Amino acid sequence: MKSTRTSRAKASGRSQAAKTAARQRKLQDVIERKDASAKPKKKTATQTGKKRQPVRMPAQHQAKPGNEADLMLPPAFEARDYAGSGKLEGFAAIVTGADSGIGRAVAVLFAREGADVAVLYLDEHDDARETARWIEKEGRRALLISGDVRDARFCKRAVDKVAKTFGKVDVLVNNAGFQLHADRLEDLSDEHLQETLQTNVAGYVYMARACLPHMKRGASIVNCGSVTGLFGSPKLIDYSATKGAVHAFTKALAANLLERGIRVNAVAPGPVWTPFNPADKPAKEVAEFGKDSAMGRPAQPEELSPAFVFLASPVMSSYVNGIVLPVMGGPKAEAHDSLQAVLHPATAAHTYAAGRNRIRQLACEKAHVGDTLFELRAALPIPGCRASPTRASALTVECPLRVESGH
Repeated sequence: MKSTRTSRAKASGRSQAAKTAARQRKLQDVIERKDASAKPKKKTATQTGKKRQPVRMPAQHQAKPGNEADLMLPPAFEARDYAGSGKLEGFAAIVTGADSGIGRAVAVLFAREGADVAVLYLDEHDDARETARWIEKEGRRALLISGDVRDARFCKRAVDKVAKTFGKVDVLVNNAGFQLHADRLEDLSDEHLQETLQTNVAGYVYMARACLPHMKRGASIVNCGSVTGLFGSPKLIDYSATKGAVHAFTKALAANLLERGIRVNAVAPGPVWTPFNPADKPAKEVAEFGKDSAMGRPAQPEELSPAFVFLASPVMSSYVNGIVLPVMGGPKAEAHDSLQAVLHPATAAHTYAAGRNRIRQLACEKAHVGDTLFELRAALPIPGCRASPTRASALTVECPLRVESGH
């Protein structure tokens, strides 16, 4: 009797499992029919704000350090739809690299929120004066200081001057940076490496160290990190390394200063339209800048600056400390270190063969993943790619993605 009940239970279980499998196949068939009839979607740039932001960047190259006044497409920094509400009322702020780009946008918004702002910059005097004009337009004081943050003595003199002029230092934004691409690690000279390290890492340390004697409880430091510090960038090895260091520096210093009531955070931008990239990349690449981002376009500085206000203001973020806030348009292209794409040979001009950990021939030159079109170049084998056939009509490919500079 017992064995009969057991047999019946097993039979019932097998029957139920078979029904479940059949039901799942039926659901699968519905989706596969829809997939087969779906037309490929063309990737278009995403707009989410009131203002429509530029999508196409000009093919323009500049000599370093780059000048905002000379850009064919002026970066949008004014944030005209942003209404200040006293979040930094009475504060004294220092923003390095504030002559242009993200730094200028942050300086203007800080002034709109009630802060006096010291504009530290290298030698872009015309750009810096324009930033000062916008700060004063907001009814606040601007202080221009030209110099090199790689020099610890300059950093101390500059901060002392700010403290003397404004009476205190409440906020430091470390934003000044250096970026120069190199196709291969062998192309990265010692001088190039040191320029990047000393500007992007030592400069941040020197400025923070100089400010701390003037900072009291409630003060804050906001560092500018980068998407490259999170995911790396193959032609910006040194820059990526320094931005990773900035993220670690942010967390370590946040823990160190917690007992003193001074918060430290960072913003990690994705691609942003500033003089930074035209002063690095060839004009042809500049014209394509930001198209690989999740939104299909680079950000404008005014889309980043509110994040700095949030982290700087104790009204907004008194319990936020030691974070790296990504502002990169979404967790898509820049936010993944690998891409798994299904390539359909029916649309390709080439056949393929899957080899161990590499592709020997290209099945398809373009692949749709969601709404995004990824181009896979025909020069194979592709280093770092893994391929495996998933079914008779497709090939699964995993490849690292290119990550563009965030700032």
